[in-house]
Amino acid sequence: MGIKKLLIANRGEIACRVISTARRMGIRTVAVYSDADRDAQHVRMADETAYIGPAVAQESYLNIDNLIAAIRLTGADAVHPGYGFLSENAAFVEAVEGAGAVFVGPPASAIRAMGLKDAAKALMAEAGVPVVPGYHGADQSPEVLAQQAAEIGYPVMIKARAGGGGKGMRHVTRPEDFLQALEGAQREGEASFGDPSVLIEKFITHPRHIEVQVFADSHGNFVHLYERDCSLQRRHQKVIEEAPAPGMTPELRAHLGDIALRAARAVKYVGAGTVEFIVDGSGPLRADGCWFMEMNTRLQVEHPVTEAITEIDLVEWQLNVAAGLPLPLEQADIPLSGHAMEARIYAEDVPKGFLPATGRCAQVAFPPGASFAHGDIRVDSGVAQGDAISAWYDPMIAKLITHGDTREAALSRLTQALEDTRIVGPTTNVTFLHQLASLSAFETGAVHTGLIENHLDTLTQDSEPDAASWALAALTMLDLLQAQPLRGWRAWGQARYVCHLAHGDQSVEVGVTDAGESGYIVDESLYIVEMRDDARILVSQDDGPGRSYRVHRDKETVTVFSQSKAFVFKRRPQGGQAEAAAGDGRITAPMPGVIKAVSCAVGDHVEAGTPLIVMEAMKMEHTLVAPKDGVISSVTVVPGTQVSDNAVLIEFEETQDD
Repeated sequence: MGIKKLLIANRGEIACRVISTARRMGIRTVAVYSDADRDAQHVRMADETAYIGPAVAQESYLNIDNLIAAIRLTGADAVHPGYGFLSENAAFVEAVEGAGAVFVGPPASAIRAMGLKDAAKALMAEAGVPVVPGYHGADQSPEVLAQQAAEIGYPVMIKARAGGGGKGMRHVTRPEDFLQALEGAQREGEASFGDPSVLIEKFITHPRHIEVQVFADSHGNFVHLYERDCSLQRRHQKVIEEAPAPGMTPELRAHLGDIALRAARAVKYVGAGTVEFIVDGSGPLRADGCWFMEMNTRLQVEHPVTEAITEIDLVEWQLNVAAGLPLPLEQADIPLSGHAMEARIYAEDVPKGFLPATGRCAQVAFPPGASFAHGDIRVDSGVAQGDAISAWYDPMIAKLITHGDTREAALSRLTQALEDTRIVGPTTNVTFLHQLASLSAFETGAVHTGLIENHLDTLTQDSEPDAASWALAALTMLDLLQAQPLRGWRAWGQARYVCHLAHGDQSVEVGVTDAGESGYIVDESLYIVEMRDDARILVSQDDGPGRSYRVHRDKETVTVFSQSKAFVFKRRPQGGQAEAAAGDGRITAPMPGVIKAVSCAVGDHVEAGTPLIVMEAMKMEHTLVAPKDGVISSVTVVPGTQVSDNAVLIEFEETQDD
């Protein structure tokens, strides 16, 4: 008997993704929502909805009692957990089953077996799966952990034993940095998983992160759906993923697949799971250079690249296996076609240290021909035009997935698709993704987990608008790019306009003269502007080659898109002066969050760059440092304080040089 009504215990892009497949299968869906998600895309897509509490995740999406009440209220006979939140919580599985519903995922016993990294590694070693050397002991005293790190040998990796998604992880290269890194990992482990315990592992100096998608049913059938390479990471969070892995041989693929299935069989797995390996990338991939890292007992964020190369809907397989059906294919029958890539689009300010961003999306435009859940260009998103990115949850906007016959074709589609993506409102990482995809080391497949860090200065460099972007912003602000532009008052056959624009810290007076059919003279340069039917604007300057742009007008701002770059211009009143930077003599909260640690007191002398505050926002820790030398004159917060955006946290007096 199949599933009739499915409750998705999640939000955002993955909830929309699950609803899409369930709808195609004729299964009714129930979306749950918090106060922050009343008008969210997944709520609009579902057949029914159920309110589960306040915006704080612990009181809504992580509240098992409220979710069980929603199951009973709606009569849902199955629950899909998505990823994150309660997707790997054994107690939630048991509560769902206790409510008479089917959990779309593995049994609670498998989640428990793989949920704690230390126990999972011990189990894998017993099953003959190679594991990374490290300390997985029960003694969690700082002295013992530091001693174990020294015996393993630096560099080491500290990992929250109940962790995932990059939370509670610290890479430590020197003994003197160990204790501070340990405290940070423990705090994140406690905040994200309710468990501060950690394990210590040897850090592979040129590592690659390769994972194998596995699937099992309740009839004892096990298959793998090949591997994904997730080596492009920042702060241990994946940025661009691809399948298959560059440099993978058929022999090593079969070897990793066998190991992954051995791991799945060891815990009597059922459903979709991912066995993750750390691989020595210092040379050609080899069988003795692969070690088990962890098993994620859920669907992964990057599952679309596997779907693209196998042409298999993994959510459909999940739902059918949960309904008791056997796997439809044997290992030899699973296809492997072409290459796929996925880029995660986030609301974040890259030049400011990847600071999560918030705001309402005035425009959300993805590449022409992009579809949800299939095709050579695919977009999985839980954000539509007009939606807001809040500070309550992960700031992901969309996943952009491309497929091609070769890796080169998939990468070419990805770079073009990023250029065709336009988001107005919150600052995004689209430019960063485009620069990363264009990096020569990535183009050649020379990927490893340190690649982004090695090229960070290049990848995070703030772009400046070119002259044509300033010209287009002025023309748009002056309403001169309409189909029937207002030519204004003409003197001696020409109309003269002045527009005062600001971009970032720059304030410029732009002079525009209407040159009739010849175009516009902007600051003594002639621009020919041609409006295309697809909303592109072709601009040529002084008889030079034309370049393609797009613009978006929103009240007092104009956003100019040039390739993957987005430049926001504001109208500046004539004679206006830039205000002093907010935050002079003070440190303010960059976004709403919770203070986790304060490492200074009134009267302390601090140097520029000294860490002063650790705050948690959008599921990540952010360290706020002293912007200059000074003396602390006021500290307004203590650990546990919830702060709003721009709240003053610390005030200080600048130290004057003698």
